[in-house]
Amino acid sequence: MKKLKVYVAGAYSADTEDGKLQNTLKAVDAGIKIFKMGHYPYIPHLTHWVDLRSIEIHDHLTYENYMEWDDVFLQCCDAFLYLSKSKGADVELSRAIEMGKKIFYSLDEIIEV
Repeated sequence: MKKLKVYVAGAYSADTEDGKLQNTLKAVDAGIKIFKMGHYPYIPHLTHWVDLRSIEIHDHLTYENYMEWDDVFLQCCDAFLYLSKSKGADVELSRAIEMGKKIFYSLDEIIEV
């Protein structure tokens, strides 16, 4: 099996800042596991820190900005990991299916190389 570029999708938005951070950490943890399996994760949740900084410098990016940003990288990936349901992850899942990406619904489905 070849090494895959895997897009990690899941909930980011939450009612609290801690909730956003916890969602980000779940995605990062999945990305670490994917890398340890011999693949290359793209973790869009890492823009959590971009979002915090954009607010701090009063140059806030919109939901649409992030979806556009993420879609560019989704196009480059071979596979898609759907961690959890959310508005954005569901849109990304539909796009990944439309693009013919390999879809994983759990880390257990990804084969180590």
